[in-house]
Amino acid sequence: MKISSMLKIPYIFLAGALLLCGCATDLMTGKSTMAFIPNNQIISSASTQYAQVLNKSKVVKGTPEAEMLSKVGWKLVKAAEKWVAAKGSPNHFKDYKWAFTLIEDKNINAWAMPGGQIAFYTGILGVTQNEAGIAVVMGHEIAHAILNHGQQRMSAGLLQQAGMAGASLALSGTGMSKTAQDLSMTAFGVGSNVFGTLPFSRKHEDEADLLGLILMAVAGYDPNEAPKFWERMNALSGGSSSGPAWLSTHPSHKDRIKNLKDSIPKAQQTAAGFGV
Repeated sequence: MKISSMLKIPYIFLAGALLLCGCATDLMTGKSTMAFIPNNQIISSASTQYAQVLNKSKVVKGTPEAEMLSKVGWKLVKAAEKWVAAKGSPNHFKDYKWAFTLIEDKNINAWAMPGGQIAFYTGILGVTQNEAGIAVVMGHEIAHAILNHGQQRMSAGLLQQAGMAGASLALSGTGMSKTAQDLSMTAFGVGSNVFGTLPFSRKHEDEADLLGLILMAVAGYDPNEAPKFWERMNALSGGSSSGPAWLSTHPSHKDRIKNLKDSIPKAQQTAAGFGV
């Protein structure tokens, strides 16, 4: 059955409405960015998920490592407060729920929830090695939270879903076989990921690296420690990467190290502006 073009129009309006009604200002670039879901709703949901993870994990408390994690986290939050105030957004953190938790786990990993609830696995401490190394990773994770990257990724997902729904409706009215339609939708999904979602995620990683460097410097840490940390990570991986950079949500270790080294002067200049 042929679908009337009138039935396809709502999906065009849906995508347009999302773009017109769901925008916020990116603190890094000053440009508009996608924000289709209110941040306070995302943070509330993230807090629930964070608590669930901690309930299922072996949380480390009271050790020198756990205390250092908290110390570094709050130093970087103070630096972040200075930075967002200088950007003209002093109330940026009103819904945030900062937390810095160490979890007993051999995996080399750390992550941040929207709203600033952060977890480190003990496995990464062997790579951070010292307080400045922790600041490298912590600054990166705090930067993701500050820049609302979770909100932006969720918004991008909604936009992609709207696009796929519209494409599915459009294809159903072409008379193509079901097999041909399925192949076309698969191609659409791959294309939107490679040319949309993946570069979007890599942009977030680059932004978090730069802002993490700035926060480190403003907090009094040496940003030169950042490329050193990633050199250690690169050594652990044997200098290999998981695949082509254009098929990854993260830059390669070598690209990241180069970008960090290039960004150090900007981080130091910004810190100097705060009297550090």
